[in-house]
Amino acid sequence: MEIQGSGALVAGGASGLGEATVRRLHAGGAGVVIADLNEESGQSLADELGEGALFVRVDVTDATTVSAAVELAAAQPGGLRISVSCAGIAWGERIARSRGAHALEPFEKVIAVNLVGTFNVLRLAAAAMLENEPADSGERGVCVNTASVAAYDGQIGQIAYSASKAGVAGMTLPAARDLASAGIRVCTIAPGIFETPMLASLPEPTREALGASVPFPSRLGRPSEYAELAAHIVANEMLNGEVIRLDGALRMAPK
Repeated sequence: MEIQGSGALVAGGASGLGEATVRRLHAGGAGVVIADLNEESGQSLADELGEGALFVRVDVTDATTVSAAVELAAAQPGGLRISVSCAGIAWGERIARSRGAHALEPFEKVIAVNLVGTFNVLRLAAAAMLENEPADSGERGVCVNTASVAAYDGQIGQIAYSASKAGVAGMTLPAARDLASAGIRVCTIAPGIFETPMLASLPEPTREALGASVPFPSRLGRPSEYAELAAHIVANEMLNGEVIRLDGALRMAPK
């Protein structure tokens, strides 16, 4: 899929991995819709990028706001051809301790945003892509979702986050098979430890220790590296139904 001249939707596009992806796709010539809850950051990014970048406030768990964002992206020159889902939240808590069991509400919230929200964007974006005229190869669109190495190496206290990201990884192949006849590809990126707002609040020594735990390169991942992989997935037609770890060979310890 050509980035140049395509419409793109980036859910969670106002910061972190999503922001880097917005910048990469926009630089590549896509008309990008930035979908995020954070109005201040999202609008600021759209204003900075200028022509070819639009912001819309979106809650990925809400079908109405996601539909509005999809319609806006579909109205871009070339139609909606690229969808990237980066919206996500984290929660840390053990399943059971002396003071009681893991709270149910945060578990449900993490599943709702990370897994149901990703599916919500995927299903609505794919439905819009069905309306696209196929390229010479028959391709109509590409959907890139975001899992995590926690889907495979979940740590103590990551039960909610790991379950949500394992769900995203698990739906990749059936989604790709489901949409193959329409010429829509689906891939997932499973990042390791990246420089994102989720880690920004940690003390610098903790961040350095996390980076040192990565075999090579021994540092935190850069959002631009995620964005470059997302762009490569878009461009490489043979990538389909795959979950790609982007982690510097990291395998997370139990804690």
